[in-house]
Amino acid sequence: MNGVVWYAARSAGIVAYLLLSSSVVLGLLMSTRAKLGWPRFAVEEVHRFIAKLTGVFIVIHGGALLLDQVVPFTLQQELIPFTSSYRPFGVGFGIVSAELLAAIAVTNMLRAQIPYRLWRRVHTLTIVVWLGTTVHLLLVGTDRADPWLLGLCASAVTAVGLALAPRLARVAEPAGTA
Repeated sequence: MNGVVWYAARSAGIVAYLLLSSSVVLGLLMSTRAKLGWPRFAVEEVHRFIAKLTGVFIVIHGGALLLDQVVPFTLQQELIPFTSSYRPFGVGFGIVSAELLAAIAVTNMLRAQIPYRLWRRVHTLTIVVWLGTTVHLLLVGTDRADPWLLGLCASAVTAVGLALAPRLARVAEPAGTA
């Protein structure tokens, strides 16, 4: 049973990271009004679906870790950052990222009731979530030194970087040139 739990935790974490990266890339492309070939409403729905699926895999990842007996985690250690006895710094980044993503999800549910500018500012914290998750993966992931996972991580970093570049270039423009 424990091997199944370990594989579930490991694979769910990797899938959650890839889904989060995909959602971030899609969100960044939408924010720069990139031509995506699909109607905007369809792209937004895919973005929302990927984001929700990310949450599902984060829950599976955390739930499987609670069941793991090799490196046991308590619910308290999964909810309070940097309290884990196993690699507390890296695990803490994962916990902070998951909790921040949950807060962003709450603002998404309240989007109609909160000012758009507030929602937008909170939503941009998804980049912080993605960065924290990347740090978590590289510091804690069981496969963190394996070439295949480093390749996936490098691909995700490249994709997010390329999607983020136009946003950063727009922010860096002097006033009056936009």
